[in-house]
Amino acid sequence: MNLQKAQKQRVKLRIGISSPSGFGKSYSALLMAFGMTNDWSKIAVIDTENGSANLYAALGEYNTLNLEAPYSPERYIEALKTCEKASMEVIIIDSITHEWNGKGGCLQIHEQLGGRFQDWSRVSPRHQAFIDAILASTCHVITTVRKKIDYSMDKDANGKTKVVKVGLKDITREGLDFEMTTCFEIINDNHLVIASKDRTNLFSGKPEFKITSGTGKLLVNWCNNDKTEQEILATIAKEIFACTTVEGLRHIYIKYPSYQTKIKDTILIRKKAIENAASQVIPNSQIINQQSKNQQNGIDQNS
Repeated sequence: MNLQKAQKQRVKLRIGISSPSGFGKSYSALLMAFGMTNDWSKIAVIDTENGSANLYAALGEYNTLNLEAPYSPERYIEALKTCEKASMEVIIIDSITHEWNGKGGCLQIHEQLGGRFQDWSRVSPRHQAFIDAILASTCHVITTVRKKIDYSMDKDANGKTKVVKVGLKDITREGLDFEMTTCFEIINDNHLVIASKDRTNLFSGKPEFKITSGTGKLLVNWCNNDKTEQEILATIAKEIFACTTVEGLRHIYIKYPSYQTKIKDTILIRKKAIENAASQVIPNSQIINQQSKNQQNGIDQNS
């Protein structure tokens, strides 16, 4: 056993995208994947959606692997291994819903075993092996999952039981989101997303936005950046003091949202220095006027 310094470069991204059907999960995943690798040929889509991944072929020459029923955990694992052996950098599993609730998926396997509670002891290890394959993959992995309306049985003031709509629920076994680096939820058909979970802190608390290739670049840059916070702040400080305009300082402040509270004082100090330097500079018009006055005084003295 050996202790090693933690390094993010050794970690691969595990990204989840969820939404109801038709909200743009596949398209968003492809854009994000391209931002991660900047090479379409290094992207593979494990397609369980009847070849829907081919609809976006105009984007670039990415790879597809059509996975048809039965959607057992073992077949998903085999598909993952196939993509890894082909030296892919990003694997998109579109979608993982079928592994749980598709033909030959875990729910059907459980039903075929008898549907008893004790039968889960034979199904759960197979599902966990699928999750472990995602986590152990040598590639960045993006998973998509369908959502459905979730209901609960509640009692009203009169004690009567009623069905209450409580929102949307992922169609997969609960707990997968705990394993992911970041989970995005597409909230409407305008493709706007929020981060329902974010270990990177790049998107937490931020307004709704659309996933683009830039989203993938942000994520992979975070993953590859293993500098300490002190080193990062020192680099930003050098950038601040090299800046010569107030507008430039504003751009630097916006550029580093995660460090705004820690660089604010440095920004203000540099801003004051720039403003003081500007106030001491004599405008060209004043210099010309002064030269004219000096010349006129010289003429008057000579005369």
